[in-house]
Amino acid sequence: MNEKILVVDDERSIVDLLRMELEFEGYQVESAGDGEEAIEKARSYEPDLMILDIMLPKKNGYDVCKEVLTFLDIPIILLTAKTDTIDKVLGLELGADDYLTKPFDNRELLARVKARLRRAKKTPKAEEKAEKLVNGPLTIIPDERMVELNGEEVHLTPKEFDLLYLLTQHPEQVFPRETLLEKIWGYDYYGDTRTVDMHVQRIRRKIDKSPNKLIQTVFGIGYKMRKA
Repeated sequence: MNEKILVVDDERSIVDLLRMELEFEGYQVESAGDGEEAIEKARSYEPDLMILDIMLPKKNGYDVCKEVLTFLDIPIILLTAKTDTIDKVLGLELGADDYLTKPFDNRELLARVKARLRRAKKTPKAEEKAEKLVNGPLTIIPDERMVELNGEEVHLTPKEFDLLYLLTQHPEQVFPRETLLEKIWGYDYYGDTRTVDMHVQRIRRKIDKSPNKLIQTVFGIGYKMRKA
């Protein structure tokens, strides 16, 4: 079955153009024109990927991104007319996978859609009988994509989970930032290593009670999971 894509933008001309381009490539396309409709469509349509404008009526793209990722594990590509780094950083921190600044090249968008969908298929999803990982107070249950700290469930975005899962699978192994970027976001990811740093910071706030307690920084290189 062809992948389903949800396009969310309040500019009808952009929606129509993207629908035409994506359907020509063989994707199934649904659209929404505001933030509230986007969440409703995400629940009912269950897309494989979402293209999401940040500036939306009723509910902005950041809020939509945050809410959708609580019930769907899908790649999200943000569209923004803003060029400030802070706007892009916020979107990535909330769990988005990529972003494009308007106006964008249609070929570049299609390339990113294909890359994100291809990467989503390769992402280390939990296998039905994957072993539970335990490291001190931290427990990861892969088949449920669940993380517990001292028995209490910790909510992580899909990328946060994948990053934590990878590090926990290889305790004491040092991963350069570039390697983490390649393994979790894909070799064709268009971001930079600051994305890794942001996600590690967010994970630490959720699982570490003191700096570097579990995920340790190896200065000038990257990160490792300390064996507790």
